[in-house]
Amino acid sequence: MSKVFTLSEAASIALHGIILIAQEKNGINVIKIAERTDTSKHHVAKVMQRLVKAGYLISQRGPSGGFILRKKPEDITFLEIYEAIEGPIEISECPMDKQICPFAMCIMNNVTSKMTLEFKNFLKNQNVSNYL
Repeated sequence: MSKVFTLSEAASIALHGIILIAQEKNGINVIKIAERTDTSKHHVAKVMQRLVKAGYLISQRGPSGGFILRKKPEDITFLEIYEAIEGPIEISECPMDKQICPFAMCIMNNVTSKMTLEFKNFLKNQNVSNYL
């Protein structure tokens, strides 16, 4: 079955994980995030460390360790988290990234750029505190 839109597992872990972290006052560890998101603990650890390096999380070591937010939930947008994992969202006119089109107008009617812009605006308008 074909899908028009898919979210990478890493971006999904980042977005879901940061909400789980925000919900826990004393932090949450990799194992609990992996269980709640039904993903590999190794992949969760890798994604969370990227968010630590990007300045969104603090990592606490030890048996009672885990992750806590470095910023307030209302100050973290989904766009920031998504782009910390996937890189900046680029909005291009051509779905094939071609500079020259053989047609006078796009046969896709620029739907891909419209969808990308709508997705980017959605992420920009969502913040972590919306889901607490």
